[in-house]
Amino acid sequence: MTKNGMNPKVDFFFNKAQKWQEEYEQLRMIVLDCGLTEELKWGTPCYTFQNSNIVLIHGFKEYCALLFFKGALLQDANSILIQQTENVQAARQVRFTNVREIIEMEPVLKAYIYEAIEVEKAGLKVSFKKTSEFNIPEEFQHKLDEIPALKTAFEALTPGRQRAYIFYFSQPKQSKTRASRVEKRMQQILDGKGLND
Repeated sequence: MTKNGMNPKVDFFFNKAQKWQEEYEQLRMIVLDCGLTEELKWGTPCYTFQNSNIVLIHGFKEYCALLFFKGALLQDANSILIQQTENVQAARQVRFTNVREIIEMEPVLKAYIYEAIEVEKAGLKVSFKKTSEFNIPEEFQHKLDEIPALKTAFEALTPGRQRAYIFYFSQPKQSKTRASRVEKRMQQILDGKGLND
């Protein structure tokens, strides 16, 4: 580790950035100031507290962002956290389009980072939506009610696999198409396999 906890393994990310280079540098300073450990994960600077992911820095065409892994648990007093898509349950982003915004928001960002560290210390967990909260299409529900073995097999799948099936069965507009999708996949569920296994 070099000064301020910068990790030489992560330097290349900041050095090669064509876009957002100043913004990244500024975010990096702010996050390291909060005493987090800098690591490289998924090819991106990721900041951890006692091995738990707190925030990462990432960039897109339109903006760069600080992503809070458990942003959903923060109070967000300044209403700056953005949920990327409705399927993202825990993470929240703060987006920037220029370095001035970052400098102006430094005190707020630090307050959020410290709050995120407290959330981690307290061991708070994001309670993910249970599969039961997703709407199961009736064509599939009928089969689950009709065939106990199917219900048992479906409930034994991981939540991600369950959701993939529910989503897949819900997509067609016509009931007949939904029903035929269910028919075609029943054996796969009974075999304990996910949609793409």
